[in-house]
Amino acid sequence: MMIVMRDGASEQEIQGVIDKLHAIGAEAHLSRGEFKTVIGAIGDREKISEIPLAALPGVEKVIPIMKPYKLVSREFHPESTLVKVGPVEIGGDYFTVIAGPCAVENEEQVIASAKAAKKMGASILRGGAFKPRSSPYSFQGLGEEGLRLLARARDITGLPVVTEVVDVRHVVVVANHVDVLQIGARNMQNFLLLREVGMQQKPVLLKRGMSSTVEELLMAAEYIVQGGNTNVILCERGIRTFETATRNTLDLSSVPIVKNLSHLPIIVDPSHATGKREVITALARGALAVGADGVMVEIHPDPKAALCDGPQSLDFEQFGEMMEELKTMAPPLGRIV
Repeated sequence: MMIVMRDGASEQEIQGVIDKLHAIGAEAHLSRGEFKTVIGAIGDREKISEIPLAALPGVEKVIPIMKPYKLVSREFHPESTLVKVGPVEIGGDYFTVIAGPCAVENEEQVIASAKAAKKMGASILRGGAFKPRSSPYSFQGLGEEGLRLLARARDITGLPVVTEVVDVRHVVVVANHVDVLQIGARNMQNFLLLREVGMQQKPVLLKRGMSSTVEELLMAAEYIVQGGNTNVILCERGIRTFETATRNTLDLSSVPIVKNLSHLPIIVDPSHATGKREVITALARGALAVGADGVMVEIHPDPKAALCDGPQSLDFEQFGEMMEELKTMAPPLGRIV
């Protein structure tokens, strides 16, 4: 249920509605827009319907939310959400570029990647410290040492850092080192992990599962927001289909669909979607064209020597060329790279 307050509703009137909801055991989620204040009522529908909400002082109207996800729906929050990561804003007019190596391998590699990302216009550094791999024999990341190296790269370049958290036991230590907590595709429906990051204050980058629908992605985001963390960035990273020409099939149609259904920003990861560096720039342009709020791509000083995902990593020259294309393309679309 969405309770829309009148323009100029007093704090006392707003609190009066919240108190009524709390009295029956319902949750009240407050959303303050530029012109309207909206209260989302989450709980037993029958008990909520027994309250004469429309008659309470300061209430303009009461609207049922029909979607199974409530707090992340555009019905509840009509204005698009801007997620701030330090000085970086994701959403709105900005097309944010996140770049870095798939996995942190050593200090020289991650510092070089961070400097290249910064020089060529990326806003956020990515890098994996804990790496869940399909094979138990593949490189699994440096763990906490990788986190320290990412923090060192941030200190040198000033770029905020995003890295994946794969276990509830790692959430606090990862949050202490980085600026954005990433939930990978394999963990999109790890509900214990979603609840745990929902209790953190750091922004969360939530990747779509490789076999998940758009609705399932938004339901996963609902777990995080319901826990109190409203700073969620969605990520389309390709889905599993019958096609074998690419690693996965990049579903660019999900971007405008999500934009219509949810107020959360959404970015695109063409690296993991395709597994092929030669198509990444074209798909980054496509992401910009369909209205995504940014891209996340993998770069490496020497992709052929990478311990993880070398075939889908751009070298620094290729990344620079991609950035120049995006900077040229963005202004006519009303975007800023």
